[in-house]
Amino acid sequence: MYVCGVTVYDRCHLGHARCYLAFDLIHRWLEVSGYDVNYVQNFTDIDDKIIQRASEINGDWKALVDQNIEGYYEDMDALNILRADHYPRCTEYVGDMIRITEDLIDKQNAYVADDGVYFHVDSAPDKFGQLTGQSIDAVRSGAGGRVDGTGSSKRDHKDFALWKAAKPGEPTWDSPWGPGRPGWHIECTAMSLDYFEREFDIHGGGHDLRFPHHEAEIFQGECHTGHSPVVHHWLHNGFVNIDGEKMSKSLGNFWTIREILGQVDAMVLRFALINAHYRSPIDMNESLLNDAERNYNRLLSCYVAALKACSDADPVPLPPADITSTQPLVKTLGLLEKMGEGFARAMDDDFNSREAVAKVLGMVREVSRGLQSDLDEADMNAFAHYGVDLLEETAGRVLGVLPSRELALAEPEEDPRRAEIADQVEALLLRRGEARAAKDWPQADAIRDELVELGVVVTDTASGPEWSLS
Repeated sequence: MYVCGVTVYDRCHLGHARCYLAFDLIHRWLEVSGYDVNYVQNFTDIDDKIIQRASEINGDWKALVDQNIEGYYEDMDALNILRADHYPRCTEYVGDMIRITEDLIDKQNAYVADDGVYFHVDSAPDKFGQLTGQSIDAVRSGAGGRVDGTGSSKRDHKDFALWKAAKPGEPTWDSPWGPGRPGWHIECTAMSLDYFEREFDIHGGGHDLRFPHHEAEIFQGECHTGHSPVVHHWLHNGFVNIDGEKMSKSLGNFWTIREILGQVDAMVLRFALINAHYRSPIDMNESLLNDAERNYNRLLSCYVAALKACSDADPVPLPPADITSTQPLVKTLGLLEKMGEGFARAMDDDFNSREAVAKVLGMVREVSRGLQSDLDEADMNAFAHYGVDLLEETAGRVLGVLPSRELALAEPEEDPRRAEIADQVEALLLRRGEARAAKDWPQADAIRDELVELGVVVTDTASGPEWSLS
């Protein structure tokens, strides 16, 4: 599996989180399903945006690249995204790109112009629109950027750059056509073919990469190798919108991962982003994040409760699962078994993580119900171990939203501000409870206002009021 990586001119944003989370789930499920996955994800470490950003900050482009690659790893690690097997940088493959470009010129699929080398799209008309289903002219206006414009010496506006002639002040490499640097599209062909030779199973990336980037890869890769298809399955993840609008700096709704993780727990963000099919767009808004936080906390609470219900004794065998049984434990096991099967079917169905998340939340409901039942000590221990294993296999190993056992059971550090006002809040809650019992609603409202002034949010539950800091 080859997935187009980031152009490292800045810190990663929410759209990058969506992309690499989507392919993290695919990576995880393929491995759980028994496949030996060789996962390659590149870094684009030379590009117009990198050169421009380096000039804006009067910096060294190589130092900028290294800094942002480090930032990439920090962001992805925070989101519990498994590392790929290989992270090649495009500048390590300039020699391969030159060799492939020479071959395409020899085969008359490319030509030398005054300002570089271009792939001649009309030399391979049968490869038009394999991903978009349209002509390149028709989709040009909706492309995801970096379509060469006018002002070049290429023969046709559809043609794309394989090699760009040197411009003043830009980093350059020597080539048979003079100093310059590679075009954007050729880099992924060079890197993927180095790892996978002439064909591989999955090529992934964002929806905006279908055209021109991935269409260009098909042209140059298949013409260079003489083999079709080079890629068997193209997978593209959907966009992230913010409150119904496309994320963009000009709209003021642009979030880097580092910025959003300053306000949202990393696992809550991961939960929100995987609770949609990878191909579907996501509308990131407060309601979505609140739902994700509530459901993630349900999952975490259930997992912790199951861990605490496990004793050191070896679990006794549980009875056979039977969803039709009138015995509560047997029926619960039957329901959980069915949900586990549904989870697997969902992930097998084009990696449908939204349905898989729904199955996990169903498991949480049934495991919680079982833990609150009147099972004897031996059965409770066995059921708790069963629940832990089930959640770790699905929510943990596949969905990647469970902490380690040690972290889940660790006592949270007490917020100094919470400790400072705890006695005052508890006293107010006691008075509020008395006022509500006496149906003295004005007094209860007045106490609520005092709590709000302290920055306290109260949630009334079946076991009594719970409070947190806003």
